[in-house]
Amino acid sequence: MPGKLGLPEILILLAIALLIFGPSKLADLGKGLGEGIKNFKSAVKDGEQDADKKT
Repeated sequence: MPGKLGLPEILILLAIALLIFGPSKLADLGKGLGEGIKNFKSAVKDGEQDADKKT
């Protein structure tokens, strides 16, 4: 089915990313992505709490 990624496709994409960015850049990229997701979740949680206080 088009649009579905299986394990082999994901591994190939990770290998290509490793070749392009290198191990250190890939680790920094993963760290930055994780921090971004953490900040986004925190902002959403704070927004929900503010909305609850207003109602």
